[in-house]
Amino acid sequence: MAALRAAPPSRWPRLLLPLLLPPLLLLLPAPSDGLGHSAELAFAVEPSDDVAVPGQPVVLGCRVEGTPPVRITWRKNGVELPESTHSTVLANGSLMIRHFLLDQGGSPSDEGDYECVAQNRFGLVVSRKARIQAATMSDFHVHPQATVGEEGGVARFQCQIHGLPKPLITWQKNRVPIDTDNERYTLLPKGVLQITGLQAEDSGIFHCVASNIASVRVSHGARLTVSGSGSGAYKEPTILVGPENLTLTVHQTAVLECVATGNPRPIVSWSRLDGRPIGVEGIQVLGTGNLIISDVSVQHSGVYVCAANRPGTRVRRTAQGRLVVQAPAEFVQHPQSISRPAGTTAMFTCQAQGEPPPHVTWLKNGQVLGPGGHVRLKNNNSTLTISGIGPEDEAIYQCVAENSAGSSQASARLTVLWAEGLPGPPLNVQAVSVSSTEVRVSWTEPVVNTKEIIGYVLHIRKAADPPELEYQEAVSKSTFQHLVSDLEPSTAYSFYIKAYTPRGASSASAPTLASTLGEAPAPPPLSVRVLGSSTLQLLWEPWPRLAQHEGGFKLFYRPASKTSFTGPILLPGTVSSYNLSQLDPTAVYEVKLLAYNQHGEGNATVRFVSLRGASERTALSPPCDCRKEEATNQTSTTGIVIGIHIGVTCIIFCVLFLLFGQRGRVLLCKDVENQLSPPQGPRSQRDPGVLGLNGAGWGELGPLGRDEKRVDVKELEQLFPRAGAVGQPHPRPHPRPMDPEAPALCEETQLSMLSLQRCGVLEEMASEAKAPCVGPPAALPPQDRDPGLLSEGPAAQPAHSGQ
Repeated sequence: MAALRAAPPSRWPRLLLPLLLPPLLLLLPAPSDGLGHSAELAFAVEPSDDVAVPGQPVVLGCRVEGTPPVRITWRKNGVELPESTHSTVLANGSLMIRHFLLDQGGSPSDEGDYECVAQNRFGLVVSRKARIQAATMSDFHVHPQATVGEEGGVARFQCQIHGLPKPLITWQKNRVPIDTDNERYTLLPKGVLQITGLQAEDSGIFHCVASNIASVRVSHGARLTVSGSGSGAYKEPTILVGPENLTLTVHQTAVLECVATGNPRPIVSWSRLDGRPIGVEGIQVLGTGNLIISDVSVQHSGVYVCAANRPGTRVRRTAQGRLVVQAPAEFVQHPQSISRPAGTTAMFTCQAQGEPPPHVTWLKNGQVLGPGGHVRLKNNNSTLTISGIGPEDEAIYQCVAENSAGSSQASARLTVLWAEGLPGPPLNVQAVSVSSTEVRVSWTEPVVNTKEIIGYVLHIRKAADPPELEYQEAVSKSTFQHLVSDLEPSTAYSFYIKAYTPRGASSASAPTLASTLGEAPAPPPLSVRVLGSSTLQLLWEPWPRLAQHEGGFKLFYRPASKTSFTGPILLPGTVSSYNLSQLDPTAVYEVKLLAYNQHGEGNATVRFVSLRGASERTALSPPCDCRKEEATNQTSTTGIVIGIHIGVTCIIFCVLFLLFGQRGRVLLCKDVENQLSPPQGPRSQRDPGVLGLNGAGWGELGPLGRDEKRVDVKELEQLFPRAGAVGQPHPRPHPRPMDPEAPALCEETQLSMLSLQRCGVLEEMASEAKAPCVGPPAALPPQDRDPGLLSEGPAAQPAHSGQ
């Protein structure tokens, strides 16, 4: 009890159960597990499907094991079969029908579905259904047809007839049974006769003979005429008859026919369309190409392909048929008998397999049990749960699995443990709403056996929810009211209560209903997106429950400079967005959104948003001639490749420079650019020229060799004009004449002079323009203003423009 007081109330039922179960288990003996005298009933023999001959006796087997006395009765088509001189229940439980009757002259037919029903003081069980049908034989609906064949060829006869049980088909030639030892004669169970390697003595009249326990029938005669030998000319392989689609039950025999002709005689082979091997166990080839599968199983289902191949070639013809194998329902998990204290939950599980998948139903003492109340079915009816069990739930429960191939059943018993001296149910249970999330439940103690009560357990669930969503809260034995919190507003709840003692739980009190009070909804979360210079998009979470309580959303908006709102705009609770258009691009707007229901309006969510930034961004994005980003994207890969070529060429020049000595100290910038630096982008992003000097000033350029080109000061000034007087704008470099219609430069250009003594190459550095393309250019750095100031000594590290 100390642990009970220390634990939170939500855990009290778990702590109470260990105290309750041991005394209960000591009060009642557990049911015996022996089959001969077990408390639950079990079928040792169940009836099976059968075919009966009219006028003959029929016996349906049934034997039951359980605690005597056991009463056995029979049902026909779901109705109890009365005892009579026509049908009698034998001492062992079997049913004997003395003279099986058909529906003739108004007398009832004995055909139908039979069930054996066994009952003792613990419950009732029902056997599987056994279908009894009368033996019949119809007329032939396909008779064999006359055939003409060449010597060495193939002849085929076929007859079809329906009957119960399935007729046995044999053949006669000239009224004499065919010799089945002749390898050239192949008799298929489905009523087909194949004759290969025809000879003159095969000519004659053939009859099909069908027989079963009901009758024997003979077909019309069909003449076989064998002509002279064939010409021996080549004939393409041809499949005369291919496999048919078959639907069988496990353990039956599948016959897949394949008759092929051709000259030379084709070779017949079989395969599965899915590529899986056919196997060898139970597989044989009958005649020249018929596939026989004995004792079929579900794994044999599939599409089978018959192929007729011309020997020594890849010429072939194919035909295919589908085999479907069904399996009756069988259990992979049987329900187990259980004992549970009253007021707790009992669960039975059974799992069945079959092809097609079986349907599972539950029976309670032989009656169909459906979901409802405290009974729940889950997992495709494979799990049966009974909550709050009482004496009325004590019974034998059966799981019945059934499909088109057959049915099966399994049973288990539920024993409800009930102790003497338990208190009665709590009385006068009332529930009163306190707020939108709280309900106060009160009750009075039971009338009898109250001294041993150790606590109460309150069971709570939404009135619209199924019983499995119920939850419990434990209450002290001296408390007769409990405040249930954390409930949902405007929601109906169901409450009932039980009293617990060390012996067990009382029966449940009468349930009571109460609805929480309503409240105005909370402020909705709101976000705003600017779609354009005059359009806003408002986004929030939809609340479908508002529609259930006559509610929705109200939207207001106004320019911040005004005092009155536009609105309300009424929106349903399922809407989650709204667009405001035709707004003032220069204004700041205040947007307000609130939710409402029948209890009133909730607090509003307010947002301020400015459209001025969007309009300014639109104005600051004119159709400029600068296409820097586009050009950069187009030339980035090309620039990398060209840069690699420039680096390799530079290394080669350095090696030549070291080998031949320093014969020349100046490389012409114009030649280097023309030979090594093809343009990497539009001229608007490149400087008109590249100059490399080896630490020499303008006046230090000495005479060049005869084969070397001279660069004078005028050419250099043309490439790099001197800066003007202070205060004059720096002249922009002019595009080369070869550049057609070069666009105006939109960025500042910095030049880094590098010495060729370290194999440096002058490269331009461009920084991304921060201002639009209009307006005066920014002033150049001081080192760029005077083209006479060139880098001396070691080459400076090149700088890279940031993108």
